Amino acid sequence: MIMVAVCDDEKMIAEQIKKLASGFFRAKNMETSIVCFSCGEELLRYDKSIDILFLDIQMKGMDGMETARKLRSRNFKGYLIFVTVLEEMVFQSFEVQAYDYLVKPVEKKRFTKTMERLFASMQNVSEEKLLVQKGYERSIIPFEEIVFAEVIDRKVYLHLASSEVVDFYDKIENLEERLDSRFFRCHRSFLINLKYLKSYKNGVAYMENGKEIPISRLRSKAFSEVILQYMKSWS
Repeated sequence: MIMVAVCDDEKMIAEQIKKLASGFFRAKNMETSIVCFSCGEELLRYDKSIDILFLDIQMKGMDGMETARKLRSRNFKGYLIFVTVLEEMVFQSFEVQAYDYLVKPVEKKRFTKTMERLFASMQNVSEEKLLVQKGYERSIIPFEEIVFAEVIDRKVYLHLASSEVVDFYDKIENLEERLDSRFFRCHRSFLINLKYLKSYKNGVAYMENGKEIPISRLRSKAFSEVILQYMKSWS
């Protein structure tokens, strides 16, 4: 599920962008959830994750640039696309890591060009995120949200910090290659995120979500070494 937000005090523009974004991702067979906001203050009160944000620069009250600064200061990691009447306003966008900008009135051709570039970036997901495909549905999952993964009958189950479980067909070996050093293959059927490791005793890893994961005897020594290395690298 791709989470998209549109923040613009012109309702017609917001609805246009919502329609364009919905159509673009539908053509890519990607499921989306799109929410609209009429001002920066309203957007800042939203407490759910956002993957792509279309943000009007010139709004009443808090403008888009100040809204973007506040979002980035809160560790917002999503793609930011400014929407503006005046192109010169965008020169300030570098400080808030804007991906691109669209000039009003938004042209479908320009919108599609920007989104094709963004879609390519999403497919080449950074080492901090995992792109999961299940049938026609694709999901982007930050590494930090994965507590552990297990494989059962050729299907991988990702157990997330939110308690959600995402399943898809793949080999755990392939998943292991796509994850980084915070993950450890402690068993032929399990990969754990060391960030969520609470304790380790008698061949069992106790995770913060209450789950108990077996550590195979063959991997126990390497597991102890990896824990020490992880503490040094990620502290």
